[in-house]
Amino acid sequence: MSLLLQLAALFAKLSILAVGGASATVPEMAREAVRTHHWLTPAQFAQLYAISNAAPGPNVLISTILGAHVAGVAGGIVATMAMVAPSCVLAVLVSRGLERHAGARWRRVLQAALLPITAGLLLSAACVLARQADTGWLTAAITLACAAGAYRTRLHPLLLLAGGAALGFFIF
Repeated sequence: MSLLLQLAALFAKLSILAVGGASATVPEMAREAVRTHHWLTPAQFAQLYAISNAAPGPNVLISTILGAHVAGVAGGIVATMAMVAPSCVLAVLVSRGLERHAGARWRRVLQAALLPITAGLLLSAACVLARQADTGWLTAAITLACAAGAYRTRLHPLLLLAGGAALGFFIF
């Protein structure tokens, strides 16, 4: 199978699983890109993810950057389209179905159930990225300090990220 077809198949599958956005698929994306296909090292994946989040735009940008890294501009386009198109079609179909059952109890239960699922997927993504980015006890401590700062304060996450990067730069 060609590289572009592999990218299309991977991101089309992830698109359907992206409950809560593309960030919810990061653990599977990392597993496929790093362990299954060996397109990237864990550190490279963490770096590409950091770049995609620091850049302005939607969180689906990780698929574009990953596809472009793997197969150039064509890879970026294929990965983005494969990540966006299936979930858009599914969202339209589901929303039309839900409109027909606006007052149904099962609809309210379904919507309430999606919140903890999405939260769990995002927590899983954070854990995968932290494990790949932390190369020792010091980097793990910086990650924990930034996570605690994000939880306890109202500081913008980019300030915490910049502080962690500065600390890591001066220590290493």
